[in-house]
Amino acid sequence: MDAYGHVNNVVFLRYLEEARIDFLFRPEKDFKQGSVVARHEIDYKRQLVHRHHPVDVELWVTEIRAASFTLTYEVKDEDVVYVRASTVIVPFDFERQRPRRITAEEREFLQEYTDAKEEAVAA
Repeated sequence: MDAYGHVNNVVFLRYLEEARIDFLFRPEKDFKQGSVVARHEIDYKRQLVHRHHPVDVELWVTEIRAASFTLTYEVKDEDVVYVRASTVIVPFDFERQRPRRITAEEREFLQEYTDAKEEAVAA
């Protein structure tokens, strides 16, 4: 919470990070070869004031390229969206210190979560 009594913008980045880590590092589907955040874009729709019950973070894949993919999120309650955001993620080879291509297994995993939600939001 910041001086104005609402959740600070940096805290929203932490919410997105928690959702992203939970998504990408599931025991059965792990981006073990590594990845890095290349870009965040956040639209603040409504202020979120301090409270004792959690908000939901919905996450889905909106783009898969050869060497990057984009996750889109909504931080929300049932009918109120506080933040809509996206993150471009680049698979990364930490040993060689350079980006790498998405593996076939990673692509297959990501495709399971592509933008059915995006179509609903755009409508």
